[in-house]
Amino acid sequence: MSTINPRLRRIGDRLVGPGHPVYVIGEIGINHNGDLANAIALIDHAKAAGMDAVKFQKRTPEVCTPRDQWDIERDTPWGRMTYLEYRHRVEFDADAYRQIDEYCREVGIDWFASPWDVESVEFLSAFNPLTFKVASACLTDDALLTALRQTGRTVILSTGMSTMEQIRHAVELLGSTRTVLMHATSTYPAPAEQLNLRMINTLSEEYPNVPIGYSGHEVGLQTTLCAVALGACMVERHITLDRAMWGSDQAASVEPEGMRRLVRDIRVLESSLGDGVKQVYDSERAAMKKLRRVAGVVADSHADPEQVA
Repeated sequence: MSTINPRLRRIGDRLVGPGHPVYVIGEIGINHNGDLANAIALIDHAKAAGMDAVKFQKRTPEVCTPRDQWDIERDTPWGRMTYLEYRHRVEFDADAYRQIDEYCREVGIDWFASPWDVESVEFLSAFNPLTFKVASACLTDDALLTALRQTGRTVILSTGMSTMEQIRHAVELLGSTRTVLMHATSTYPAPAEQLNLRMINTLSEEYPNVPIGYSGHEVGLQTTLCAVALGACMVERHITLDRAMWGSDQAASVEPEGMRRLVRDIRVLESSLGDGVKQVYDSERAAMKKLRRVAGVVADSHADPEQVA
């Protein structure tokens, strides 16, 4: 973590926070549907789009699946199976994560995951992840938050489906000096009128030394860009190969062309925000010479622009 600015966090070789480029995360989650080839293809698309990282989700099915749902059967693309069998079907094992780790290093993109239980923290720690992410659904899991704090790594905390009291408790458990907060609305997809993007400002005021980001589950890109304009220094969007694929997160995900446009527009937007200090650009001087008027007449073209402003 940076010792220069308490509101910066280090993720790998990147500093995240005010004054630094927005850190863009493509959430693969379980949109790979348990197929490593899908995961590799999504990594390729995220890298080509200019994203900084991809993120997965890791669960221990027996821990994260309520016992009364284990034996409920459902139809899936792989046939009819129990819900517990399905949860195992879409989880990657250690060998798959080794391949993901090696591939991400090879192509030059960060990767990490959201562990949904303490066992998954231990599982992921074997890969020396740059950071961990807490899913909104896990914000109230004190045992998980305590285990994550004990890793000593930066933790990205999503705040969907949570009250301010719950957020405060979670930040207290994690420690604000190692946390990035992500405003989120946990509806898939989330309607625009429920995004409440001004919460980015609310969180910034509540936690002046914590970087604030945005995890979006809406359809479209413009509201995510608005989050950047409001000060989000980290952005996460679910990504998919095809929104029509099987899975509950696919409809709220961004396809490859959308990934490219999202990163492109974020970079244009953050460049356009500037530093808030008024100045006269060299590119304005020709227009100033031709058009500037003082008391109804064209100003002296050799005058100091500060004196004729």
